[in-house]
Amino acid sequence: MTKLAFTPIIPQGSTVLVTGANGLIASHAVDQLLAFGYNVRGTVRDLSRCAWMKPLFASRHPSSHFELIQVSDFGAPGAWDTAVKGVSGIAAVAGSAGLMIQDVDAALAEEWPWNEALLRAAKNEPSVKSFVYTASAWSAYNPDPTKKVKLTEWTFNERAIEVIRSNATPEERGIQPYMAFKTLLEQKLWDWVRREKPSFTFNSILPDTVIGKCLDPKGQGCPSTCGMVKWVADGTNLDLLASIPPQWHVDTIDCGLLYVAALITPGVNGERLFGFSDRYSWPRIGQILQKLYPEKKIPVLEDNGWDQTDVPNQRAEQLIQGLGHKGWTSLEESVKACAEGFM
Repeated sequence: MTKLAFTPIIPQGSTVLVTGANGLIASHAVDQLLAFGYNVRGTVRDLSRCAWMKPLFASRHPSSHFELIQVSDFGAPGAWDTAVKGVSGIAAVAGSAGLMIQDVDAALAEEWPWNEALLRAAKNEPSVKSFVYTASAWSAYNPDPTKKVKLTEWTFNERAIEVIRSNATPEERGIQPYMAFKTLLEQKLWDWVRREKPSFTFNSILPDTVIGKCLDPKGQGCPSTCGMVKWVADGTNLDLLASIPPQWHVDTIDCGLLYVAALITPGVNGERLFGFSDRYSWPRIGQILQKLYPEKKIPVLEDNGWDQTDVPNQRAEQLIQGLGHKGWTSLEESVKACAEGFM
């Protein structure tokens, strides 16, 4: 068990709920919570597809306890009541909306009620001391390497909302409906917290593109955006990668630690924490892979600029340093750790 340099608001040995525990972000939150001596209850939609998880975490953290429960229908009445029973903290990571949604209002009508139900279940459970919600970097901004933009802690992606409320064509909208959805959903959660004034602390984490070590390449595979690094190495889906503008990444371990810090660090409440480790672009990732594996022919992607956004990621870095971590992980380190899972 990793020792702490401070007295946490949730004592080590307590149980923390992590929703969507089998995903890339959530599995690293689980891993770091277990490393710091917390027990974890994870929710998944299908237990049979997550058989790899218990053996993995039992071998990595034999002194901590990990349990899995199935929550197949997030919107079912009382869906979260059993999950939150007796837990001291909640990391809400699960989401159901897809990247290519077009009808933002319909997506909100589906996803907000079960998020509110989870908040309500947490408020009604006396043991809950802290709650961390997973937002998105895109809740704050539209990446555009041609613009110098300064974000603040409370910058929201109003541009994406303007686009979806306009007469823009689907081509002009692109993935901005998803960005607007994440922005509006996060705002609804903050509105709920200000209105309901729960006794638990509440913070949101805004992770940008997640790249780094995969915990179980055999059982979990190389999921989500880590799998896109493999696309570069394999020379697949290059047109899609070329359409993604330069922005920021967050290392998988940095991200997992940020959840721990947000849940347990005294004085962290009512904050938006930016999970931004380092700038990246897919052409730059290709260059890093080529340097790491000179014997392999890595496709050369056309340079598409470099992010110029000034981001408020200092607070989040301070929090992970408070757990004994060195600070943000460089893009080179993250790509190397990711590639070791599939090369």
